[in-house]
Parts: sequence; structure tokens; C-alpha cells
Amino acid sequence: MDGVSYPDSRESLTVRKQRATKARIAAAAARSVADHGLAGATVEQIAAAADVGRATFFRYFSAKEDAVAEGMTTHWLDLITAAIAAQPAELAPHRAVMAAFEDLGDGFETISDQVRELATLTRSSPVFSAWTLQIYLRYEAAIADLVAPRFPDLVPQDPRPRLLGALAMAAVRIALDDWLLHGGSLPQRVRDALASLRVA
Repeated sequence: MDGVSYPDSRESLTVRKQRATKARIAAAAARSVADHGLAGATVEQIAAAADVGRATFFRYFSAKEDAVAEGMTTHWLDLITAAIAAQPAELAPHRAVMAAFEDLGDGFETISDQVRELATLTRSSPVFSAWTLQIYLRYEAAIADLVAPRFPDLVPQDPRPRLLGALAMAAVRIALDDWLLHGGSLPQRVRDALASLRVA
């Protein structure tokens, strides 16, 4: 019995270590951009901060931008989900999402330069655009899981939680596009876009 289970458990440990290493590199990349800007952050800085070698970095990410995008995605996904989870239980689903982004909104202003760099990067090529779509799908699914219990009449395979997640992220994407084109206040643009959310 031991001879059968041991390789499986060792493989599971290896996978966990690989995921932890990838997450550590991505987090270091996000921090490096916060400190030095996208242009100033280097693979060497990121690898050193993650306590890995350059070769290890490139086993997990094909370029600096990939690691930065992964790190920023995970960071914001954690913030968004925590903000939604913290909303009062009596709030309706769309109100909980709006309140969560309202809580996060002021933070956008202080990192607007980073947001602009990353948003511009993710719109710079078809490859990054496709990757960005996957990011939004991750956000949508996470939001759906959190708001589902707030629907009092939820039924199996109910589309409303996922629909609300998709609408919320579409509103954020539209607000970002408008902000990149026309400037103004990013938090206000996000608030204005989310104010239109309704799921019957």
C-alpha cells in the first residue's frame, strides 16, 4: 500500500511547491513594479526578490510582463473578493458588488500610474488581450461564488451570479477604457459604470 501512495503524495507536494514558487515570483513582480514602475522593473530584480535564479524565473514565465500581470491579477483578485465578502449580509447582490468597489475605489487613485501601465500593456497585443480575457473570467467566477448566497431564490444552475460577475467586470473594463482615452477620475468612472448594474 505504501508503495502505491507514496509517489502520489510526493507528486502532490511537488505540484504544491511549483505553485508556491510561481506565486512568489508573481508577487515579487507586482511589488517590483510598484517600487520601480513597469519600465524600471527587471527580471533580475524580480528573481532576486523571489529568491530564485534567472533560469527558474523563465521556467515559470516567458517574460517580465507575464509575471507582472499574474502578480497584479492575484493581488486585485484577493482585494476584490475580500471586499465583497466583507459587505453586510443584508445587502442585495448587486449592492454588495457596488459597495465593494466603492471601498476599493480610493485605492485606484494612489496607484493610477501602475494601473495605466498595466492596462496599456494588456491592450498592446492580441496575445495580451486574450490573456486579459482569461483574467476577467477568473474575476467573474470569483465574484459569482461570493454573491450567489445573496440571491434568496437561487436555483441549481442559476445564471444570475455569473451574470452579475460578468456585468461587474464589463463595467470595470468600460470604465478603464474611458479613463485611458479621456482621463478624469478612475474611481468615479468605475462608480458611474457600476451604478448601472441590475440583475433581476
